[in-house]
Amino acid sequence: MRHVSRKLRQHGFFVLVIALAVSIAPVALADPLDDAKTAGYVGEKRNGMLGLVDSNAPSSVKALVESVNAKRKDAYAEIAKKNGTSLVAVSALAGKKAIEKTATGNYIEGPNGWEKK
Repeated sequence: MRHVSRKLRQHGFFVLVIALAVSIAPVALADPLDDAKTAGYVGEKRNGMLGLVDSNAPSSVKALVESVNAKRKDAYAEIAKKNGTSLVAVSALAGKKAIEKTATGNYIEGPNGWEKK
C-alpha cells in the first residue's frame, strides 16, 4: 500500500511540474512581456510572480504585471488544489522554473534583490 501511495505522489509531482510548464509558457512567450523584461522594467521573482524592477515603468507595463500575476496566481491555486499541495509550494516551484527559463541579461530576484541573469 505504501508503494502505491509513493507512486501516486511521484505521479502527482510529475503532473504538477508539467502543469506549471504549460501554465507559464504562454505567458512567458508574450511579446509585450518579453519587451518589458528586455527593457529592464520587469523581472521574475522567486515566488513565481513578476516584479517591477523599475518603479518608473510605464503604466502599461504595470498593468501587464498585475494581469499576468493574477493569471499566474489563479493557475497556481488550481494546480495546488488538484495536487493536494500548498499554493506556496506551487508558487516556489513555478518561480524556480521561471528563473531557470529567464533569458541571460534579464532580471531575476536573487537573495539580495534584483540581479541580471
